[in-house]
Amino acid sequence: MTTSTAPLPLAPVPAAPPDASEQGPHRGWLLFSLFSLYVIWGSTYLAMRFALTGFPPFRMAGLRFLVAGGLLYTGLRLRGQPGPGARQWRAGALTGFLLLVVGNGGIAFAQNLGVPSGVAALVVGSMPLWTAIFGAAFGQRPGRAELAGLVLGFAGVALLNLGGDMSGGASAALALLVAPMSWAFGSVWSRRLPMPTGLMTPATQMLCAGVMMLGVSFALGEQMHGTPPMKAVFSFAYLVLFGSLVAFSAYGYLLRHARPALATSYAYVNPGVAVLLGVVFAGETLGPLTWGAMAAILVAVMLLARGKR
Repeated sequence: MTTSTAPLPLAPVPAAPPDASEQGPHRGWLLFSLFSLYVIWGSTYLAMRFALTGFPPFRMAGLRFLVAGGLLYTGLRLRGQPGPGARQWRAGALTGFLLLVVGNGGIAFAQNLGVPSGVAALVVGSMPLWTAIFGAAFGQRPGRAELAGLVLGFAGVALLNLGGDMSGGASAALALLVAPMSWAFGSVWSRRLPMPTGLMTPATQMLCAGVMMLGVSFALGEQMHGTPPMKAVFSFAYLVLFGSLVAFSAYGYLLRHARPALATSYAYVNPGVAVLLGVVFAGETLGPLTWGAMAAILVAVMLLARGKR
């Protein structure tokens, strides 16, 4: 996802206290983080589609995380925050690989092979279930309200994507299976690793993942074909500033201060946000099944928030 105390010109990044990871959760930061994940990450479906009109998938993702991570890391260092130690860099690289290279990259890989976005959104919706499973394995068992929210939320996402068809072959199917499992495991495991302090966590994760994803792009022989159109460039900038710097940093904050089920509840809301953006910008219509799915997702998020308390 520094001797002067004045904020740097990383405009969309909220100026979190340097020791935020050691402080208790602040209600305002929790609400802002949830808003960032629910709305901003939901909007990245549309931004990603536009960006891919000018960039190959892994090249785009690698540049996105390398630029975002470099900006965040540089800003934190200029403000006086110490750099991570060797153990923290290793933890950032491990979780960056699980969350971004395998998780984010797996979804992009599957969509590049022809998997419809609705199917991809449904797979992302299964992430909180995997998180609950891995969380239980680490001793953090979900309560009754959280279990009810997890089941209802997954049912809502399934209803929202009713009729989606799988395509892309065995490679795409395997990527879609591994991606949410990897993201969920990395999210839960990160709470037990010697992660850097505060926003330095997403900075190291994005830097490491960006380098690895560019390596994948080079190995696959991805090439840029001409100058990207302005829509692709603006969409790429949006993904860097808001999708990565703001939202991924907010996700790291939630992982440190909220239960995993609440931190990953965005997976239920993002498909709904993507559908609403389609209505506004692409003239799509919402049928009865979609409205029913929206209601189920909203109730699921309320149950997850109740379970968090």
